[in-house]
Amino acid sequence: MEFRAVTSADVDAVTDTIRLAFMDDPVWGPCLVLPDGSTDHLDPFWRLYVEGGMRFSTAFVTGEIGGIAEAIAVWTPPGESELSDEQEEELEELVRDTFPPELAAKMFDLFDRFEAAHPRGTPHAYLGLLATHPDYRGRGIGQELLAANLVDWDARGIPGYLESTNPANLHRYRRAGFESVGTFDAVLDDAIITTMWRDATR
Repeated sequence: MEFRAVTSADVDAVTDTIRLAFMDDPVWGPCLVLPDGSTDHLDPFWRLYVEGGMRFSTAFVTGEIGGIAEAIAVWTPPGESELSDEQEEELEELVRDTFPPELAAKMFDLFDRFEAAHPRGTPHAYLGLLATHPDYRGRGIGQELLAANLVDWDARGIPGYLESTNPANLHRYRRAGFESVGTFDAVLDDAIITTMWRDATR
């Protein structure tokens, strides 16, 4: 399939697709909603993670430049952080300024749970986000993008890691070669987050 690294011309469309894709996610949907129902904070939130991947040219998108971002995969290469120190500070400020104190505390608790579950020791590529625009769901575009990315990581002998926040996607990741290695609970509901690992193949 044809895909490219996300550029500044893609950021708005990519952010929009991620926002729409995760609105009904079992973990991020309840976590990011505000008591008054406002959503103005969602684009700045997701944009940080897109720009985090852009630092390494490991945020990938399908679709025409300037059009709808059909599918997006945001990776962090081995030994690197998902966000820069400055982006981490911006994220913390955004959460504190946006959410009531008790909800902000739960957000930070959730971030800590993701961090605690992250594997240490073996260098790996981290798939932080995989999203398909709702208008393009059901066509296998996200799965194709994932498979194309894995070909590149495999060629470099680099294994992959991800967390699935939606049980409906587990079979898709397993089809791509990922195996479940653990679980942990979300904070605001009873949602289960599944950690998954894939060894590089030749």
